[in-house]
Amino acid sequence: MRTIPVLLALSVALGSAPASAAPRSAKPNHRLKTGAEGKLCVDCHTEFAKELAKPVIHSPVRARDCVGCHDPHASKLPGLLAGAPNDICASCHGEVVPAGATSAHKPAVERKCTTCHDPHASETKGVLVKPTLELCGSCHKPLVERIAKVKRKHAPVQNGCASCHESHASAKAPSILKAAVPALCIGCHKTDKPIFLKQHLGYKVGAADCTTCHDPHGSDTKGMLFDRVHSPVARGMCSQCHEAAGSTNQFATKAKGAELCKTCHGPLVTKMLSKNRVHSPVLGGEDDCLKCHNPHASQQKALLERPIRDLCGSCHVDTMQREARAFSRHEPVRDGDCAACHDPHGTDGPLLLTNENIVALCKGCHDWGAHSSHPLGENFVDPRNPNLTLDCLSCHRSHGTEYKKLMPFPKQSDLCTTCHAKYRR
Repeated sequence: MRTIPVLLALSVALGSAPASAAPRSAKPNHRLKTGAEGKLCVDCHTEFAKELAKPVIHSPVRARDCVGCHDPHASKLPGLLAGAPNDICASCHGEVVPAGATSAHKPAVERKCTTCHDPHASETKGVLVKPTLELCGSCHKPLVERIAKVKRKHAPVQNGCASCHESHASAKAPSILKAAVPALCIGCHKTDKPIFLKQHLGYKVGAADCTTCHDPHGSDTKGMLFDRVHSPVARGMCSQCHEAAGSTNQFATKAKGAELCKTCHGPLVTKMLSKNRVHSPVLGGEDDCLKCHNPHASQQKALLERPIRDLCGSCHVDTMQREARAFSRHEPVRDGDCAACHDPHGTDGPLLLTNENIVALCKGCHDWGAHSSHPLGENFVDPRNPNLTLDCLSCHRSHGTEYKKLMPFPKQSDLCTTCHAKYRR
Protein backbone atom coordinates (compact mmCIF):
# COMPACT_ATOMS: atom_id res chain seq x y z
CA MET A 1 0.00 0.00 0.00
CA ARG A 2 1.25 3.47 -0.76
CA THR A 3 2.45 5.35 2.25
CA ILE A 4 0.71 8.63 2.61
CA PRO A 5 3.05 11.34 3.86
CA VAL A 6 2.45 11.83 7.57
CA LEU A 7 0.72 15.08 8.39
CA LEU A 8 -0.68 15.29 11.84
CA ALA A 9 -3.06 17.18 13.94
CA LEU A 10 -2.57 16.80 17.61
CA SER A 11 -6.07 17.17 18.88
CA VAL A 12 -5.93 15.13 22.04
CA ALA A 13 -6.18 17.54 24.89
CA LEU A 14 -3.60 17.22 27.58
CA GLY A 15 -6.39 17.89 29.98
CA SER A 16 -8.30 14.78 28.89
CA ALA A 17 -6.63 11.60 30.02
CA PRO A 18 -7.15 8.60 27.71
CA ALA A 19 -8.93 5.54 28.95
CA SER A 20 -5.59 3.74 29.25
CA ALA A 21 -4.07 6.45 31.40
CA ALA A 22 -2.19 5.29 34.43
CA PRO A 23 -3.43 6.72 37.71
CA ARG A 24 -1.47 9.68 38.96
CA SER A 25 0.89 8.69 41.72
CA ALA A 26 0.23 10.09 45.15
CA LYS A 27 1.26 13.74 45.34
CA PRO A 28 3.97 14.72 47.75
CA ASN A 29 2.75 16.38 50.92
CA HIS A 30 4.23 19.87 50.94
CA ARG A 31 2.08 20.78 53.93
CA LEU A 32 0.89 23.91 52.23
CA LYS A 33 -1.61 26.07 54.03
CA THR A 34 -5.23 25.51 53.13
CA GLY A 35 -5.96 27.33 49.88
CA ALA A 36 -2.31 28.07 49.32
CA GLU A 37 -1.90 25.86 46.23
CA GLY A 38 -2.01 27.79 43.03
CA LYS A 39 -3.18 31.05 44.52
CA LEU A 40 0.00 31.39 46.50
CA CYS A 41 2.04 30.66 43.37
CA VAL A 42 0.15 33.15 41.22
CA ASP A 43 0.46 35.85 43.85
CA CYS A 44 4.20 35.84 43.14
CA HIS A 45 4.23 34.67 39.53
CA THR A 46 2.01 37.49 38.29
CA GLU A 47 3.24 37.05 34.73
CA PHE A 48 1.30 33.78 34.70
CA ALA A 49 -1.97 35.72 34.56
CA LYS A 50 -1.68 35.94 30.77
CA GLU A 51 -1.60 32.13 30.58
CA LEU A 52 -4.76 31.90 32.62
CA ALA A 53 -6.47 34.28 30.20
CA LYS A 54 -6.01 31.94 27.23
CA PRO A 55 -9.05 30.03 25.95
CA VAL A 56 -7.59 26.52 26.36
CA ILE A 57 -6.10 25.78 29.77
CA HIS A 58 -4.52 22.50 30.85
CA SER A 59 -6.79 21.02 33.52
CA PRO A 60 -4.17 20.96 36.33
CA VAL A 61 -3.52 24.64 35.66
CA ARG A 62 -7.22 25.38 35.69
CA ALA A 63 -7.40 23.62 39.07
CA ARG A 64 -4.39 25.68 40.25
CA ASP A 65 -2.59 22.41 40.97
CA CYS A 66 0.89 23.82 40.39
CA VAL A 67 2.52 21.30 42.70
CA GLY A 68 1.13 18.50 40.55
CA CYS A 69 4.04 19.20 38.18
CA HIS A 70 6.39 21.52 40.09
CA ASP A 71 8.26 21.13 43.34
CA PRO A 72 7.74 24.32 45.35
CA HIS A 73 11.07 23.96 47.15
CA ALA A 74 13.86 22.68 44.93
CA SER A 75 14.55 20.55 41.88
CA LYS A 76 17.43 19.51 39.68
CA LEU A 77 15.25 20.16 36.64
CA PRO A 78 14.44 23.45 34.89
CA GLY A 79 11.27 25.15 36.06
CA LEU A 80 11.44 23.32 39.39
CA LEU A 81 9.72 20.39 37.73
CA ALA A 82 9.00 17.49 40.01
CA GLY A 83 10.16 14.99 37.39
CA ALA A 84 11.21 14.62 33.77
CA PRO A 85 8.63 16.54 31.71
CA ASN A 86 7.27 13.59 29.80
CA ASP A 87 7.19 11.37 32.88
CA ILE A 88 4.96 13.98 34.46
CA CYS A 89 2.69 13.88 31.38
CA ALA A 90 2.57 10.09 31.46
CA SER A 91 1.55 10.11 35.12
CA CYS A 92 -1.87 11.37 33.99
CA HIS A 93 -2.08 10.50 30.31
CA GLY A 94 -0.40 7.11 30.36
CA GLU A 95 1.42 5.82 27.28
CA VAL A 96 -0.13 7.46 24.22
CA VAL A 97 1.40 4.89 21.86
CA PRO A 98 -0.30 1.54 22.48
CA ALA A 99 1.68 -1.67 22.25
CA GLY A 100 1.49 -3.19 18.78
CA ALA A 101 0.50 0.03 17.03
CA THR A 102 0.80 -0.20 13.25
CA SER A 103 2.21 3.31 13.04
CA ALA A 104 3.14 6.02 15.50
CA HIS A 105 4.02 9.71 15.46
CA LYS A 106 7.72 10.20 16.15
CA PRO A 107 7.31 12.86 18.91
CA ALA A 108 4.87 10.53 20.68
CA VAL A 109 7.25 7.60 20.42
CA GLU A 110 10.05 9.74 21.80
CA ARG A 111 7.68 11.14 24.45
CA LYS A 112 8.43 14.70 23.44
CA CYS A 113 5.02 15.96 24.49
CA THR A 114 5.98 19.62 24.63
CA THR A 115 6.97 19.53 20.95
CA CYS A 116 3.26 19.85 20.21
CA HIS A 117 1.56 20.68 23.49
CA ASP A 118 1.89 23.60 25.89
CA PRO A 119 1.78 22.30 29.47
CA HIS A 120 -0.04 25.38 30.72
CA ALA A 121 -2.38 27.00 28.23
CA SER A 122 -2.86 27.72 24.56
CA GLU A 123 -4.99 29.50 22.01
CA THR A 124 -5.62 26.17 20.26
CA LYS A 125 -7.71 23.11 21.08
CA GLY A 126 -5.67 20.28 22.53
CA VAL A 127 -3.38 22.81 24.20
CA LEU A 128 -1.39 22.76 20.99
CA VAL A 129 1.46 25.21 20.79
CA LYS A 130 0.28 26.45 17.38
CA PRO A 131 -2.77 26.12 15.13
CA THR A 132 -2.90 22.66 13.59
CA LEU A 133 -1.59 23.25 10.07
CA GLU A 134 1.09 25.63 11.31
CA LEU A 135 2.15 23.10 13.94
CA CYS A 136 2.26 20.18 11.50
CA GLY A 137 4.08 22.38 9.03
CA SER A 138 6.87 22.99 11.51
CA CYS A 139 8.02 19.41 10.76
CA HIS A 140 6.18 18.60 7.52
CA LYS A 141 6.97 21.91 5.84
CA PRO A 142 7.26 20.77 2.20
CA LEU A 143 3.92 18.98 2.37
CA VAL A 144 2.08 21.87 4.03
CA GLU A 145 3.54 24.35 1.56
CA ARG A 146 2.45 22.16 -1.35
CA ILE A 147 -1.05 21.81 0.09
CA ALA A 148 -1.33 25.60 0.26
CA LYS A 149 -0.46 25.94 -3.44
CA VAL A 150 -2.43 23.15 -5.12
CA LYS A 151 -5.42 24.07 -7.29
CA ARG A 152 -7.62 21.20 -6.20
CA LYS A 153 -7.76 20.92 -2.44
CA HIS A 154 -9.09 17.95 -0.49
CA ALA A 155 -11.81 19.33 1.81
CA PRO A 156 -10.80 17.33 4.92
CA VAL A 157 -7.29 18.74 4.70
CA GLN A 158 -8.73 22.25 4.90
CA ASN A 159 -10.38 21.22 8.16
CA GLY A 160 -7.12 20.04 9.64
CA CYS A 161 -4.91 17.02 9.51
CA ALA A 162 -6.88 15.29 12.26
CA SER A 163 -9.68 14.59 9.80
CA CYS A 164 -7.72 11.58 8.58
CA HIS A 165 -4.75 11.17 10.93
CA GLU A 166 -4.49 10.21 14.56
CA SER A 167 -2.31 12.48 16.65
CA HIS A 168 -0.21 9.88 18.45
CA ALA A 169 -0.57 6.42 16.92
CA SER A 170 -2.79 4.22 14.80
CA ALA A 171 -3.57 0.70 15.90
CA LYS A 172 -4.27 -0.72 12.44
CA ALA A 173 -3.29 1.73 9.70
CA PRO A 174 -0.02 3.11 8.30
CA SER A 175 0.89 6.80 8.42
CA ILE A 176 -1.18 7.03 11.64
CA LEU A 177 -4.34 7.11 9.57
CA LYS A 178 -7.58 6.66 11.45
CA ALA A 179 -8.33 3.69 9.21
CA ALA A 180 -6.59 2.00 6.34
CA VAL A 181 -7.36 2.99 2.76
CA PRO A 182 -9.95 2.53 1.24
CA ALA A 183 -12.02 2.20 4.42
CA LEU A 184 -10.98 5.72 5.42
CA CYS A 185 -11.94 7.16 2.03
CA ILE A 186 -15.32 5.50 1.69
CA GLY A 187 -16.31 7.03 5.00
CA CYS A 188 -16.96 10.15 2.90
CA HIS A 189 -17.01 8.92 -0.72
CA LYS A 190 -20.02 6.67 -1.27
CA THR A 191 -18.90 4.02 -3.71
CA ASP A 192 -22.42 2.72 -4.32
CA LYS A 193 -23.55 5.96 -5.93
CA PRO A 194 -23.93 5.92 -9.76
CA ILE A 195 -21.80 9.04 -10.06
CA PHE A 196 -18.89 7.24 -8.40
CA LEU A 197 -19.05 4.42 -10.94
CA LYS A 198 -19.34 6.93 -13.79
CA GLN A 199 -16.31 8.88 -12.56
CA HIS A 200 -14.31 5.66 -12.65
CA LEU A 201 -15.40 4.75 -16.17
CA GLY A 202 -17.50 1.82 -15.03
CA TYR A 203 -14.72 0.08 -13.09
CA LYS A 204 -15.80 -1.05 -9.60
CA VAL A 205 -12.90 0.45 -7.67
CA GLY A 206 -14.62 0.72 -4.30
CA ALA A 207 -12.32 -1.85 -2.75
CA ALA A 208 -9.16 -0.62 -4.48
CA ASP A 209 -6.36 1.48 -2.98
CA CYS A 210 -7.47 5.03 -3.82
CA THR A 211 -3.95 6.36 -3.29
CA THR A 212 -2.56 4.50 -6.28
CA CYS A 213 -4.14 7.28 -8.37
CA HIS A 214 -5.36 10.07 -6.09
CA ASP A 215 -3.33 12.46 -3.97
CA PRO A 216 -5.14 12.61 -0.63
CA HIS A 217 -3.69 16.03 0.15
CA GLY A 218 -4.70 17.75 -3.09
CA SER A 219 -3.18 18.24 -6.51
CA ASP A 220 -3.24 20.37 -9.63
CA THR A 221 -4.83 17.61 -11.67
CA LYS A 222 -8.50 16.98 -12.44
CA GLY A 223 -9.98 14.36 -10.15
CA MET A 224 -7.20 15.12 -7.67
CA LEU A 225 -5.04 12.56 -9.39
CA PHE A 226 -1.35 12.78 -8.66
CA ASP A 227 0.27 15.50 -10.72
CA ARG A 228 2.00 13.04 -13.03
CA VAL A 229 -0.50 10.73 -14.72
CA HIS A 230 0.24 7.80 -17.01
CA SER A 231 -1.01 8.73 -20.45
CA PRO A 232 -3.68 5.97 -20.78
CA VAL A 233 -5.12 6.97 -17.39
CA ALA A 234 -5.16 10.66 -18.31
CA ARG A 235 -7.07 9.81 -21.48
CA GLY A 236 -9.52 7.56 -19.68
CA MET A 237 -8.28 4.53 -21.61
CA CYS A 238 -8.16 2.01 -18.75
CA SER A 239 -9.05 -0.80 -21.12
CA GLN A 240 -5.78 -0.22 -22.97
CA CYS A 241 -4.10 -2.18 -20.17
CA HIS A 242 -7.01 -3.80 -18.26
CA GLU A 243 -9.88 -6.00 -19.28
CA ALA A 244 -13.10 -4.17 -20.07
CA ALA A 245 -15.08 -2.50 -17.28
CA GLY A 246 -17.83 -4.75 -15.95
CA SER A 247 -16.15 -7.94 -17.14
CA THR A 248 -15.69 -10.77 -14.66
CA ASN A 249 -11.99 -10.03 -14.33
CA GLN A 250 -11.98 -6.30 -15.01
CA PHE A 251 -8.75 -5.45 -13.17
CA ALA A 252 -6.69 -8.16 -14.88
CA THR A 253 -4.09 -6.75 -17.26
CA LYS A 254 -3.99 -7.83 -20.88
CA ALA A 255 -0.38 -8.99 -20.52
CA LYS A 256 2.06 -9.54 -17.66
CA GLY A 257 4.79 -7.16 -16.52
CA ALA A 258 7.14 -5.80 -19.11
CA GLU A 259 5.24 -7.56 -21.90
CA LEU A 260 2.37 -5.17 -21.27
CA CYS A 261 4.67 -2.13 -21.00
CA LYS A 262 6.40 -3.10 -24.24
CA THR A 263 3.18 -2.57 -26.18
CA CYS A 264 3.88 1.17 -25.84
CA HIS A 265 7.46 1.37 -24.57
CA GLY A 266 8.91 -1.32 -26.82
CA PRO A 267 11.97 0.59 -28.06
CA LEU A 268 12.88 1.67 -24.51
CA VAL A 269 12.59 -1.86 -23.10
CA THR A 270 14.64 -3.24 -25.99
CA LYS A 271 17.33 -0.65 -25.36
CA MET A 272 17.46 -1.51 -21.64
CA LEU A 273 17.81 -5.20 -22.29
CA SER A 274 20.57 -4.65 -24.88
CA LYS A 275 22.98 -3.28 -22.25
CA ASN A 276 25.82 -5.35 -20.85
CA ARG A 277 24.62 -4.71 -17.32
CA VAL A 278 20.90 -4.60 -16.55
CA HIS A 279 19.47 -3.54 -13.19
CA SER A 280 18.01 -6.63 -11.55
CA PRO A 281 14.46 -5.23 -11.11
CA VAL A 282 14.29 -4.85 -14.88
CA LEU A 283 14.78 -8.60 -15.10
CA GLY A 284 12.56 -9.25 -12.12
CA GLY A 285 9.71 -11.26 -13.61
CA GLU A 286 6.04 -10.50 -14.10
CA ASP A 287 5.89 -7.20 -12.20
CA ASP A 288 9.38 -6.01 -13.12
CA CYS A 289 8.50 -2.44 -14.17
CA LEU A 290 6.05 -2.08 -11.29
CA LYS A 291 8.82 -2.64 -8.76
CA CYS A 292 9.75 1.00 -9.30
CA HIS A 293 6.95 2.63 -11.32
CA ASN A 294 3.29 3.30 -10.58
CA PRO A 295 1.23 2.40 -13.67
CA HIS A 296 -1.44 4.98 -12.89
CA ALA A 297 -0.14 8.22 -11.37
CA SER A 298 2.57 9.55 -9.09
CA GLN A 299 4.04 12.67 -7.52
CA GLN A 300 7.44 11.63 -8.78
CA LYS A 301 9.10 12.03 -12.16
CA ALA A 302 8.82 9.00 -14.43
CA LEU A 303 5.89 7.79 -12.32
CA LEU A 304 8.25 6.44 -9.69
CA GLU A 305 6.52 4.88 -6.71
CA ARG A 306 8.50 6.97 -4.24
CA PRO A 307 11.24 9.59 -4.25
CA ILE A 308 14.18 7.95 -5.97
CA ARG A 309 16.35 7.98 -2.86
CA ASP A 310 13.68 6.08 -0.88
CA LEU A 311 13.09 3.75 -3.79
CA CYS A 312 16.76 2.89 -4.23
CA GLY A 313 17.24 2.67 -0.47
CA SER A 314 14.49 0.05 -0.17
CA CYS A 315 16.90 -2.45 -1.78
CA HIS A 316 20.32 -0.86 -1.20
CA VAL A 317 19.91 -0.71 2.56
CA ASP A 318 23.59 -1.20 3.31
CA THR A 319 24.56 1.70 1.06
CA MET A 320 22.09 3.98 2.82
CA GLN A 321 23.31 2.90 6.25
CA ARG A 322 26.89 3.58 5.21
CA GLU A 323 25.92 6.98 3.84
CA ALA A 324 24.07 7.89 7.04
CA ARG A 325 27.36 7.62 8.93
CA ALA A 326 29.21 9.86 6.51
CA PHE A 327 30.58 13.23 7.56
CA SER A 328 31.04 14.36 3.98
CA ARG A 329 28.44 13.44 1.40
CA HIS A 330 28.59 13.73 -2.35
CA GLU A 331 26.08 16.41 -3.35
CA PRO A 332 23.88 14.18 -5.56
CA VAL A 333 23.78 11.63 -2.74
CA ARG A 334 22.86 14.31 -0.22
CA ASP A 335 20.06 15.47 -2.54
CA GLY A 336 18.83 11.92 -3.15
CA ASP A 337 19.53 12.13 -6.88
CA CYS A 338 20.88 8.62 -7.50
CA ALA A 339 20.19 8.98 -11.21
CA ALA A 340 22.76 11.78 -11.46
CA CYS A 341 25.44 9.08 -11.73
CA HIS A 342 23.56 5.79 -12.19
CA ASP A 343 21.17 4.63 -14.89
CA PRO A 344 18.37 2.79 -13.09
CA HIS A 345 17.72 0.50 -16.04
CA GLY A 346 21.04 -0.60 -17.43
CA THR A 347 24.39 0.48 -18.86
CA ASP A 348 27.45 -1.00 -20.49
CA GLY A 349 29.71 0.16 -17.63
CA PRO A 350 30.15 -1.04 -14.05
CA LEU A 351 27.80 -0.10 -11.21
CA LEU A 352 25.22 1.07 -13.74
CA LEU A 353 27.16 4.34 -14.04
CA THR A 354 25.93 6.62 -16.79
CA ASN A 355 29.49 6.92 -18.07
CA GLU A 356 31.86 4.00 -17.60
CA ASN A 357 34.80 6.42 -17.74
CA ILE A 358 34.91 7.61 -14.11
CA VAL A 359 37.02 10.68 -14.85
CA ALA A 360 34.66 11.78 -17.63
CA LEU A 361 31.63 11.17 -15.42
CA CYS A 362 33.02 13.33 -12.60
CA LYS A 363 34.06 16.08 -15.00
CA GLY A 364 30.41 16.44 -15.90
CA CYS A 365 30.00 18.40 -12.66
CA HIS A 366 33.51 19.15 -11.36
CA ASP A 367 35.69 21.66 -13.22
CA TRP A 368 38.90 20.54 -11.52
CA GLY A 369 39.73 18.74 -14.76
CA ALA A 370 40.76 22.11 -16.16
CA HIS A 371 43.39 22.79 -13.52
CA SER A 372 44.31 19.58 -11.65
CA SER A 373 47.88 18.41 -12.20
CA HIS A 374 47.55 14.97 -10.59
CA PRO A 375 47.90 12.25 -13.23
CA LEU A 376 44.61 10.53 -13.96
CA GLY A 377 43.31 8.27 -16.67
CA GLU A 378 43.92 5.01 -18.45
CA ASN A 379 47.62 5.75 -19.00
CA PHE A 380 48.39 5.89 -15.28
CA VAL A 381 48.58 2.67 -13.26
CA ASP A 382 47.59 2.75 -9.59
CA PRO A 383 50.84 1.99 -7.69
CA ARG A 384 48.81 0.17 -5.04
CA ASN A 385 47.26 -2.23 -7.53
CA PRO A 386 48.77 -2.72 -11.00
CA ASN A 387 45.43 -4.05 -12.24
CA LEU A 388 43.86 -0.61 -11.79
CA THR A 389 44.41 2.79 -13.33
CA LEU A 390 44.11 6.08 -11.50
CA ASP A 391 40.76 7.80 -11.50
CA CYS A 392 38.73 9.89 -9.05
CA LEU A 393 37.71 6.85 -7.03
CA SER A 394 41.37 6.09 -6.36
CA CYS A 395 41.26 8.80 -3.69
CA HIS A 396 37.57 9.60 -3.11
CA ARG A 397 34.49 7.53 -2.24
CA SER A 398 31.62 8.47 -4.47
CA HIS A 399 28.89 8.51 -1.83
CA GLY A 400 30.65 9.85 1.23
CA THR A 401 32.98 9.08 4.09
CA GLU A 402 33.50 9.99 7.73
CA TYR A 403 36.19 12.42 6.60
CA LYS A 404 36.50 15.61 4.59
CA LYS A 405 36.41 15.72 0.79
CA LEU A 406 35.00 12.20 0.51
CA MET A 407 38.42 10.82 1.44
CA PRO A 408 38.82 7.40 3.08
CA PHE A 409 41.41 8.69 5.57
CA PRO A 410 41.20 11.29 8.35
CA LYS A 411 44.23 13.19 7.05
CA GLN A 412 45.11 13.93 3.45
CA SER A 413 48.72 12.96 4.10
CA ASP A 414 47.54 9.47 5.14
CA LEU A 415 45.91 9.11 1.75
CA CYS A 416 48.76 10.54 -0.32
CA THR A 417 51.40 8.38 1.31
CA THR A 418 49.57 5.18 0.36
CA CYS A 419 51.20 5.82 -3.04
CA HIS A 420 53.97 8.28 -2.21
CA ALA A 421 55.58 6.07 0.42
CA LYS A 422 58.85 7.98 0.56
CA TYR A 423 57.08 10.89 2.24
CA ARG A 424 55.76 8.81 5.14
CA ARG A 425 56.78 10.01 8.60
